[in-house]
Amino acid sequence: MAEAGAAGGKGVGVKLLLIRHAIAVPRGTPGIPDDERPLSARGERRFRRAARGLARVARRPDVILTSPLPRALRTAEIVAKAWGRLEPEPQPALASGRVKAVLTLLAAQRRHAMIAIVGHEPHLSALLARLIGTAKSERLAFRKGGAALVAIVGSPTHGGRLIWHLTPKLLRALARH
Repeated sequence: MAEAGAAGGKGVGVKLLLIRHAIAVPRGTPGIPDDERPLSARGERRFRRAARGLARVARRPDVILTSPLPRALRTAEIVAKAWGRLEPEPQPALASGRVKAVLTLLAAQRRHAMIAIVGHEPHLSALLARLIGTAKSERLAFRKGGAALVAIVGSPTHGGRLIWHLTPKLLRALARH
């Protein structure tokens, strides 16, 4: 839909869809270590709607790479279901927070692919800032369940162009239209 025409132009190699995990149980919840925090019931419910909106504005990715942490993995499963016929692939680099490791992971993917990654803040905004050539990652912060689309020409290490950056509220609204 909107994604197809928005990126436009010749030479676009990879389209990268960055998705922050949905609302998880709070950090510090007794008995749940931070790395094992699942999505909250509210987070699952709200992200199912946001995922339907995301599926309306972004074409089905060729692959969904996800942090293996439960909150990101479950978010990836929900969005995979919205597109259908996708199985998320856990990648430890997406939990590490190291932008260089994620860029290496992306460089190993097929050229001219649509790649979705599901991860965490502040890692995603740091990656987005690196891709679009700015040091102001705080201005690019992702809300829980938010997403951004970047068009990359050539290698991910050379950066790309931001197509859109959407809040989960807007994605949920798109699901209704």
